[in-house]
Amino acid sequence: MKFKANKNINAVICMSDGTYFFGKGVGRKGETHGEICFNTAITGYQEILTDPSYAGQIITFTFPHIGNVGCNIDDNEAQKLFCKGLVIREDITQDSSFRSKGHLNSWLIKHKITGICGIDTRALTRAIRTKGAGNVIIAYVSIGEELDTETLTKKIAKLPTLNGMELCSTVSTKKSYKWKSKTIPFGETETQKFTHDYNVVVMDYGVKENILNCLVDHGFNITVLPAQSSFAEVAKHKPDGIFLSNGPGDPFATSQYAAPVIREMLEKNIPIFGICMGHQLLSIASGLSTTKMFQGHRGANHPVKNVAQGIVEITSQNHGFCVPRENIPNHIEVTHYSLFDNTIEGIRLKNKPAFSVQYHPESSPGPHDSRYLFKQFIELIKENKA
Repeated sequence: MKFKANKNINAVICMSDGTYFFGKGVGRKGETHGEICFNTAITGYQEILTDPSYAGQIITFTFPHIGNVGCNIDDNEAQKLFCKGLVIREDITQDSSFRSKGHLNSWLIKHKITGICGIDTRALTRAIRTKGAGNVIIAYVSIGEELDTETLTKKIAKLPTLNGMELCSTVSTKKSYKWKSKTIPFGETETQKFTHDYNVVVMDYGVKENILNCLVDHGFNITVLPAQSSFAEVAKHKPDGIFLSNGPGDPFATSQYAAPVIREMLEKNIPIFGICMGHQLLSIASGLSTTKMFQGHRGANHPVKNVAQGIVEITSQNHGFCVPRENIPNHIEVTHYSLFDNTIEGIRLKNKPAFSVQYHPESSPGPHDSRYLFKQFIELIKENKA
């Protein structure tokens, strides 16, 4: 279908099967493409948009009112945006918060992000749930210019998918650095004081700043290294523990350079804590596999069963690949699993000081049910040093 843009309709999002939705453009005018996904969180849109794990993806927000608290420099999870676009139901809400330093649309233009609003996001979300997370294109044009859905759909067929795509090295830091926790002027603070002085190396596969803040708040001295660092480079820092971060893309592709390094860490019995991509990489290095999910887990309300404690944690999640519950070696214990689809959400190695979870215990945004895992990391290091 061809349509001339007017003041009410000047953008379209097209799916690979020819489905399309007309709406209003937000952010920077132009064309963008990526894998479509949806996030069910009702808070934290700035944290979501700045999460490096969304590299190559267009995010559909199921909560209709986005933009109401504006944007500021404190809520970024990274200083650069790697997502490819966004989809929202209503026009961007006028910001109304004492923390706001600007309107979301101005922020999107500054970061060169193209999006669309004014479409039925429930219908789009149902389409994703039915058809899976595939590539889409958003086109946002000036009044009087043409939107051609057939041409855009043909372009989608030529786009690569995230399956087999290595993205961690593209979002990772290029050089090592020390991290000091940022002072956030508003929000919860850690009241417990930690007296240890452990050095932790963070393997940056796309780490979020609030993960680094949580590690520092729990008393760790943090050194962040590039994703493709060798074990020799890691060992230079004499780590008491190693943290494997979140990140984007296909974990099997990343494991081609990351898994051999992780195996050396395990051979040296260095305590390891991994989340999200880090969980998947530890799993691969330990003999498990990963698979691309049909639609992924993204939101701040995902129930996870903690097997050891017999409780349910409500967790923050963002992943499109997972570790399936099959062919589990005897040296691996499944510690957590999803109550949505029974996929693995956490493992522990029985013969090495290492554990990992698929979800985000730093919970930005999200509930704090899983913050105990940072203390568990402290105890693992203590036990190993003893």
